[in-house]
Amino acid sequence: MNRKRVIVDTGPLVAFINKSDAHHQWAKTQFSLITPPFISCESVISETCFLLRKSANGPTRIVQLIERELIVFPFDPQAEASSIRKLMEKYRTVPMSFADACLVRLSEQISESVICTIDRDFAIYRKHRRDVIPLIIPED
Repeated sequence: MNRKRVIVDTGPLVAFINKSDAHHQWAKTQFSLITPPFISCESVISETCFLLRKSANGPTRIVQLIERELIVFPFDPQAEASSIRKLMEKYRTVPMSFADACLVRLSEQISESVICTIDRDFAIYRKHRRDVIPLIIPED
């Protein structure tokens, strides 16, 4: 489907693992159409594992995706701290989470990337201050 590099957010990962999630079928469909690896950051994985903590083997299944290199982390939050802070300050009224700021910064660094998310805040966020971020997002 998509030859662009796909940056994945927490919501689609949770939906993919959790069969009772409202977006489960959407996430399964999207992930079947995307060529791995997915790009993400450690804060997204931390959020995902936390949200799946009561799901049978949920966190373990996420770690297995990392072990299989289906999710990769080409992002150094220490090196990007200033840019992350500026994004969080700019969108403080939304508010923007640390994980969201990392994903926006990743979208700035990886040309021709698209963010897979269920979070409508990404329609507000801009990369490079003014550019719309291409999204894979449910239509509902």
